[in-house]
Amino acid sequence: MAVTLELDTSRSGRASWQRPGGKASQQRHEIVRPLRIGPIELRTNLILAPMSGVTDSAFRRLVLDMSGPAVGMVVSEFVAAEGLTRGNRQALEMLRYTERERPISIQIFGAEPHRMALAARMVEDAGADVVDINCGCPAPKVVRRGGGAELMRQPERLRAVLRAVRRAVSIPVTVKIRAGWDESERNALEIGKLVEEEGAAMLAVHGRTRVQMYRGAADWELVRALHERLSIPVVGSGDLATAADVVARLRADMAAGAMIGRAAMRNPWIFAQAVALASGRAVTEPALEDRLRALVTFRRYLRETLPDRALIGRLRGMACRLSKGLPGSAALREEIGRAPTVEAIEETFAEFLDRLEDARKEPSWA
Repeated sequence: MAVTLELDTSRSGRASWQRPGGKASQQRHEIVRPLRIGPIELRTNLILAPMSGVTDSAFRRLVLDMSGPAVGMVVSEFVAAEGLTRGNRQALEMLRYTERERPISIQIFGAEPHRMALAARMVEDAGADVVDINCGCPAPKVVRRGGGAELMRQPERLRAVLRAVRRAVSIPVTVKIRAGWDESERNALEIGKLVEEEGAAMLAVHGRTRVQMYRGAADWELVRALHERLSIPVVGSGDLATAADVVARLRADMAAGAMIGRAAMRNPWIFAQAVALASGRAVTEPALEDRLRALVTFRRYLRETLPDRALIGRLRGMACRLSKGLPGSAALREEIGRAPTVEAIEETFAEFLDRLEDARKEPSWA
């Protein structure tokens, strides 16, 4: 009999596996569980979504540090097949990852089957566990070149891309799509069937159309329909702002897993929180010291590849997001915006947290 493992998140971001017991472990087994993508079994069915300009190695490792093994897989930001196959240095750098990030999926975008196949082979040669094809990006610069969500409007081209990529690599091929182009072209069900027919190992679905961008509500009933109709795992994305959102979708059996994106930018502990909630434990907010630890960790990872002048903007953004919801955070964000150096950002953030901690010790704190 297989032993199901349960995540202990007694402290935010300090995760370790324990043997389960009782009703809570049975609930966790039903909601957050291993997910198989071809021959690869993920620890959990919670996946860090690809986000352009966000999910580089530094951010992926930050999430893994804060949420531990609650993260089933991480996905890179999208990489242009054109740039990869022409030896563009920036594109090649985006293939960078560390062994502790496994299993890792690298996402590529493009519209030319032969070039996509070459790019996929480069991804495999780089040692990635999975190659993902972007059919969902709504950005004008991507769709103008025939990639991203534009591929959903050209199903035969998409079929040719999938066939070429599948023939080129031995690692699992996955696909990420949207609901469709707009309300008149909601063809995710048809595209999902095509993806399955061409041998993809998993489908990720963002329940908004390309025209919606990130406005309005994600259509999780569409995700559910694909989950019910396809034999391959269907993972849902969109409007997963909290651990409760994640657990609610999975408890309702709307998808085989959840792909968490923008919420992880604000809360890299969300994966561990979702496991805790699914296991029947209370979800606690990260301690103030954990927020500081996250900022310092992120800065350390960024400095591995970027000079301070290049990373300061990303560190400012992280500090602002980590403080969101805390008393006085609006004033802090203004201070962070004026901080001239990486060290000044960290000092300002640490002093803010110290003041908050002192205030919490006052009898009047509520």
